[in-house]
Amino acid sequence: MLAEPLKKVLGPATAKVMAEALDLHTVGDLLHHYPRRYAERGELTALAELPLDEHVTVVAQVADARLHTYSGARGRGQRLEVTITDGSGRLQLVFFGKGVHKPHKDLLPGTRAMFAGKVSLFNRKLQLAHPAYELLRGDGDEAVDSWAGALIPIYPATTRLESWKIAKAVDAVLPSARDAADPLPPGLREGRGLAELPDALHKIHRPRTKADIEEARERLKWDEAFVLQVALARRRYADAQLPAVARRPAPGGLLDLFDARLPFTLTEGQRAVSKEIFDDLATEHPMHRLLQGEVGSGKTMVALRAMLAVVDAGGQAAMLAPTEVLAQQHHRSITEMMGDLASWGLWREASPQKGGGGRPEGVTPGGADHATKVVLLTGSMGAAGRRGALLDLTTGEAGIVVGTHALIEDKVRFHDLGLVVVDEQHRFGVEQRDALRGKGKQPPHLLVMTATPIPRTVAMTVFGDLETSVLDQLPAGRSPIASHVVPARDKPHFLARAWERVREEVEGGHQAYVVCPRIGDDEDASGSGGKAAEDLADKRPPLAVTDVAEQLSKGPLAGLRVEILHGRMQPDDKDAVMRRFAAGDVDVLVATTVIEVGVNVPNATVMVIMDADRFGVSQLHQLRGRVGRGSAPGLCLLVTEMPEAAPARQRLAAVAATLDGFELSRIDLEQRREGDVLGQAQSGVRSSLRMLAVIEDEEVIAAARAEATAIVAADPGLEHLPELRTALDALLDKDREQYLEKG
Repeated sequence: MLAEPLKKVLGPATAKVMAEALDLHTVGDLLHHYPRRYAERGELTALAELPLDEHVTVVAQVADARLHTYSGARGRGQRLEVTITDGSGRLQLVFFGKGVHKPHKDLLPGTRAMFAGKVSLFNRKLQLAHPAYELLRGDGDEAVDSWAGALIPIYPATTRLESWKIAKAVDAVLPSARDAADPLPPGLREGRGLAELPDALHKIHRPRTKADIEEARERLKWDEAFVLQVALARRRYADAQLPAVARRPAPGGLLDLFDARLPFTLTEGQRAVSKEIFDDLATEHPMHRLLQGEVGSGKTMVALRAMLAVVDAGGQAAMLAPTEVLAQQHHRSITEMMGDLASWGLWREASPQKGGGGRPEGVTPGGADHATKVVLLTGSMGAAGRRGALLDLTTGEAGIVVGTHALIEDKVRFHDLGLVVVDEQHRFGVEQRDALRGKGKQPPHLLVMTATPIPRTVAMTVFGDLETSVLDQLPAGRSPIASHVVPARDKPHFLARAWERVREEVEGGHQAYVVCPRIGDDEDASGSGGKAAEDLADKRPPLAVTDVAEQLSKGPLAGLRVEILHGRMQPDDKDAVMRRFAAGDVDVLVATTVIEVGVNVPNATVMVIMDADRFGVSQLHQLRGRVGRGSAPGLCLLVTEMPEAAPARQRLAAVAATLDGFELSRIDLEQRREGDVLGQAQSGVRSSLRMLAVIEDEEVIAAARAEATAIVAADPGLEHLPELRTALDALLDKDREQYLEKG
């Protein structure tokens, strides 16, 4: 049986390593640990593009082996240097001390073997130090080895568990594949000409031909896509059965008044997406919609109009933001857009020092006839402001609330919560979103927003229980952003020119951001940026806000008004800095990624991102979106010390080459390690996607979604498909099932 613990088949010692190194616990886990690739007998693996600092397995031939004697602090020692080749590239292996004797006898020129180890850099050349190896004996028609077969499977491995050891363990459990429960209904499998599951498992692990591999992969991709889409289809079906209050805006109400006062025309995209949302709000089951769009495409405007429609219909709307800076920014921009339609009423005008935030500019006590209170609720608010906000929510006097996770606390009560807007949803855990949704008398409508563009296939996979709306049109007046890579190590005069450009922009009446990966010296030197600088030979700590601000103030930006902003500052201090920057009282803001989303200062025209290679592609695109928000063109300078050939440098070149967030999201996804799409960032558990590639397999995902929707509509409980229910339990464990349930 596939549920049998590995320790019963492989023994406790091997099973322990399998569990600790690869998170494999059962026979089924191991059978679904597929080879990463295959090496053919006589074919050598490319050595030229090995990733630095990653554990790799290569098949290659020994070209040269030399034993050196050296003298050191501990006396004389020996070092074995072995050069392996694939015919076009070479890689050096090195063995030291007592570890040289066996490889010195085994690794003779002409010997072919599998080598496994972590790729490191020495004297600017790639090498494997003390790699594990397995000799490949036999030539011509003879078997390479009893476990290898004609095609050698190369498994995802670790330093504790080499690929060939995994292959031997797979041999021990492979007979159990015949017991695998087939999740695909027979009609679907036969109609699409897919292999039976036991046959596919045999062929993926022990193929005789490349056609076997392709046949197995096609079948196993369908398993993953279909089971996941069934889980999502069941969620959509269940949501459709829930009751909700239809929220139809009253003619001549708050929304109409707001629209009449807009000083600009909504884009065609904003109008189309708003119609989709209003149609959803008018139904008697909860809206579950994802609103994604380019940086600056006007998502906040669309969300505000949805909130006003709900207030018109007698309900309340809550916007959940991931940080206090972003919550304060949203609150400020919403109240300023609404003007006197956002009544201040009797809410206390607490000073910023007391946590109330003060009355937003342009908002007057009392407000217009149809006005509603717009309140801010964060964890750092003073007691008086907090009591007033909570009272306004309970009585219904506040139609709109913007807040952080403080909105989720038990003491927060709503009069009639009709809409929840979640901004940058990937930053919230499942429990947080679910807790806020649970505060309505009936399930409220849900609008999820993200400024990170998501390819269609990812939206169908990660957000498959949501309907998707896309804003890909920028409002009129937004300026283009020029982006350039600044190679600080190779061309230091480029960095000097970058600071000159900042000074020129400030002298022209504009402002600048400087972004750093970490806060200061007391912080962990690994930094807070997204992508580690994996190929930086000297591994210096990432640059810090406090250090850079001081150096700039005393050096190239001396005389300019430079201030800092980071996540460890007190909320009121952060808000005060952002207010000064927005008011033009600060020339240069040196910050961490706390300014990544939502911050809107149209006068800021230039951004310098230090150690830009330490951030991910999507994160760089988000940061860049903070400039070019007004009529003046924007400039983003990506500073790096990476050499030109390094993968991190190539990522930066990709960001500089395009402003298309959807294109960058594809690049970002293609560069991530497998299993990251539905991995810990989304559900807190490891990914169930081992074979399916969400970028490449769009047709499979779309077809599986259609099949799953039809099957769930006909049999919501899957009463007639017990094998599919079993596969759901196995592939989507309890944590992931809970994630999908809460959405």
